[in-house]
Order: sequence, then C-alpha cells, then structure tokens
Amino acid sequence: MTEVFLETPRLILRQWKDADHEPYIQLNMDAEVAEFFPSVSTKAETLAQIARFTAHFNTFGYGFFAVERKDTQQFIGFTGLSHPRFESHFTPCVEIGWRLSKANWNQGFATEAAKACLDYGHDNLDIKEIYSFTSIHNARSEGVMIKIGMIRVGLFDHPSIEEGHILKQHVLYKT
Repeated sequence: MTEVFLETPRLILRQWKDADHEPYIQLNMDAEVAEFFPSVSTKAETLAQIARFTAHFNTFGYGFFAVERKDTQQFIGFTGLSHPRFESHFTPCVEIGWRLSKANWNQGFATEAAKACLDYGHDNLDIKEIYSFTSIHNARSEGVMIKIGMIRVGLFDHPSIEEGHILKQHVLYKT
C-alpha cells in the first residue's frame, strides 16, 4: 500500500512508486518543463534524483512527494519540502519546490499542492521558515510563490550554475 502524506481537493501527495519512474523520466526530458534548468535530465539522472528523494524521506521523514490527480489517478510530478544541496547565504534551510508535467500546467495544481505542503511544513513539522527560489525568468513558479503567501526577500546567484549563464540569477522567497 502506498503511503499518502497529504490530500487536497484534487490531488494526492504520496510516496513514490515504481510506476512513477517512466512518467517522471519523460517529464524531466521535456525541454519546456526544463526551460529554467541548465539542461534536461537523462534517464539515469532522473532515477538518481528519485533515489535522492527517497533517501531524503528516510533521513528527515519528509521530502518531495509524488503528486497524483484524484480524477485520473495519474502521476503528474512532485511537490514538497527538501534541503538544498548547495551553499548560499540562506542555507542550510528547508525549501519548497514543485515540478509538474506540461499537460497539468495552468490548472492550479502547483499552487494547490504547494499550499498544502507549506501548511504541512509549518503546522505538522514546526518549520518556522521555508524558502523557495527559481530563475528570475521563471514567472510561472514565482507566481506560485506569491499565491501561496511567500514574501520575496531578494536575489542571489545560484552557486551550481556557471558564471555568465542566463539562469544564474535567482529570486528568493520565504515564509
């Protein structure tokens, strides 16, 4: 039985299943989904990422949840809480993040799932501050941050992105 962590009116946020691997590989290979990442992810990179998600859950008891639509039982991406793997002026911290398949954009799913995770982090895990960040060019994700009540605290250069890259500068939000 797959463990469900959170439910919203339209979504189930649950542990990852083997059946999620192939749709997540395809999601990460989609150039539009990866528009604000340095590159699309290979199958091996995606499987390694899922393994990191699982290890994070095992260590902290929370992480990036697999997101499933209730109406179709379809895996559509992830949303959740994690610890960034890079160093910056605001780390260590807990971040909230999301990534959904393109077919599920512009339907409020990212906002619905992210709000549930944010509330879970504050109310159930007693996390005082939660951060989120994205490329300064990613208006869709920044819009989600605003809709879930996060406050913009500034800009930073992402240390994992090479100097001069168009995606180097990021916006930073927190609760």
